[in-house]
Amino acid sequence: MKLELHAVGEDAMTSLGGDIARALEGRGIVYLEGDLGMGKTTLSRGIIRALGQQGPVKSPTYTLVEPYELGEVNVYHFDLYRLANPEELEFLGVRDYFDGNNLCLIEWPAKGQGVLPTADLTITIGAEGEGRRLTLAGQTTHGELTCRRIQQMRSEG
Repeated sequence: MKLELHAVGEDAMTSLGGDIARALEGRGIVYLEGDLGMGKTTLSRGIIRALGQQGPVKSPTYTLVEPYELGEVNVYHFDLYRLANPEELEFLGVRDYFDGNNLCLIEWPAKGQGVLPTADLTITIGAEGEGRRLTLAGQTTHGELTCRRIQQMRSEG
């Protein structure tokens, strides 16, 4: 299932992140694709804040991963932009993060191709007029259900 959404401005992107967080129910693997400056980190920030993060949500550009332990939900925010070789992920013990009970948000997933597991949900962000067009594609049963939940949330209000 694919779902097309639009967001104009940072607040709209953050709000959409909240809907995505609720629909994911705190677990899954999410690929965030799009050019530099499209709002991948802003959307991630919305997701992480909606799950209970009170402090700052920083971009993991230099650390590759930022962990957030939010009660019963563990979120791992990856930014693979600076990754030179996918095998570097193996040295980080990356497979341990992909436990079915964690939520992994992965920016620039193509850089980890061959090491990363299949995404439950792929979100592709592109420019559209003054805002952003987000295409959400469910790749697994969990991803499909997530898209349906978001569609329902958006239609209700």
